[in-house]
Amino acid sequence: MSSLVLDAGALIAVERRDRPTLARLRSAVDAGAGLRTHSMIVAEVWRSGAGRQAGLARLLSGVEIIALDESVGRAAGELCGAAGTDDPIDAALTLIAEPGDRILTSVPADIEHLVAAAGRRSRVVAV
Repeated sequence: MSSLVLDAGALIAVERRDRPTLARLRSAVDAGAGLRTHSMIVAEVWRSGAGRQAGLARLLSGVEIIALDESVGRAAGELCGAAGTDDPIDAALTLIAEPGDRILTSVPADIEHLVAAAGRRSRVVAV
């Protein structure tokens, strides 16, 4: 089963209790899809701790969070170079998506550009 890969915009939408985003996540999980992101996406949105970000903390407890290492860092840098972009966090997000995964993002044009430059077969879905 494919996964739904979450960018910072998707996590922010959860924190803001955006109903369409929450419904999309619920439907994906009910259909058996996994949820995935990487550690630097979490860093982009985590500010106050679990007390103030309880909804986000609950969601993250069910999300596979990929740790980034040097090889992913290098690959993300190379992807930025190939795509002519300067966001290694989005590049790494693109790289952790597996074929058939959907990437839920608030910047679909940026992610689509990275997906194309990486030659990936992930579908980009706007938050």
